[in-house]
Amino acid sequence: MTKSTCQPPYTITPEILNRVAAISEAIRQLTVLTDQARALRLRRINRIRTIHGSLAIEGNTLSEEQITAILEGKRVIAPPREVQEVKNALAAYDRFDSWKPSSDKDLLEAHRILMSGLIDEAGSYRHGGVGVMAGQQVIHMAPPADRVPHLMTDLFAWLAATDAHPLIASSVFHYEFEFIHPFSDGNGRMGRLWQSLILARWNPLFADIPVESLIFEHQAEYYEALQKSTQKT
Repeated sequence: MTKSTCQPPYTITPEILNRVAAISEAIRQLTVLTDQARALRLRRINRIRTIHGSLAIEGNTLSEEQITAILEGKRVIAPPREVQEVKNALAAYDRFDSWKPSSDKDLLEAHRILMSGLIDEAGSYRHGGVGVMAGQQVIHMAPPADRVPHLMTDLFAWLAATDAHPLIASSVFHYEFEFIHPFSDGNGRMGRLWQSLILARWNPLFADIPVESLIFEHQAEYYEALQKSTQKT
């Protein structure tokens, strides 16, 4: 295991601790209430909601009903790229249980599946510069491409070694991942996928909770939080 020289700049405030406690208690109660049969039904429903939410944030217009139809192998009349995005996401989330959060190899494989047929660099870190746009304005220029492999190796080493609560560690990883923006495209959906993966390794219930759907419902606050965090670093 590579020793991390990375220490993300974050501060754990009383508000954060209170939220961690509240979320942990809510998860405990939900775990008690969810039997195995119900969990299997919820996984299918919430997996569809998860994929819909994460892709909708990126501009995909397909509905949950259309995603369900694609899952069932039915023909859907929609833009081919959007259908491909859904098929890729379904394939990626099918592999969800096999990936290790601190594995660079697994991250690249997940990106390859998620972006197959959509970009030329699927499964590879980017080779050029990228910026995050808000309308016509560049609000963040990601680090140079030649630094990406080292930055990601460092971030994975930090994740493997940190003793931060998983709710905090997953959020820090998500922010740092989006700051690095390691891929030419697909960074948003990959960041959300990997945060869910980190959380699911802490509590398997997170494999069935549509976190991405919740982010979609609070999209403005999501981007505002990322931007505020960048301004503080």
